[in-house]
Amino acid sequence: MMNKIEHIGIAVKDLEVSNVLFEKLLGVPSYKSEAVESEDVMTSFFKSGPNKIELLAATNPESPIAKFLEKKGEGIHHIAFDVEDIFAEIERLKSEGFILINDVPKKGADNKLVAFLHPKGTNGVLVELCQENK
Repeated sequence: MMNKIEHIGIAVKDLEVSNVLFEKLLGVPSYKSEAVESEDVMTSFFKSGPNKIELLAATNPESPIAKFLEKKGEGIHHIAFDVEDIFAEIERLKSEGFILINDVPKKGADNKLVAFLHPKGTNGVLVELCQENK
């Protein structure tokens, strides 16, 4: 079961420029930056009330974020949902007919285990499942 929206991921071309923009927009500085080497991405996190925004910038021109930016430009990349048991949720979603990009969760940013659903099965929205890495 999905508990809540964990964060919204936004693909950006320049993390430094976008950090300044979102700091002005939200009125708070980024609270964390982190490289996710498995995805060739640098992330930056903002909190606005109970909500989190994750900015994602490519660190490799062949990365999924670089390809997204090339096709669609800057903008919302994914919506992440917090789940209690990511392994059970993956199995539940597979049994419901969803296409998963990751059958096995992997380490993501912000101390999370993550798995993605293919946007072809979710009305064009890339969905990320997140569970605190205990």
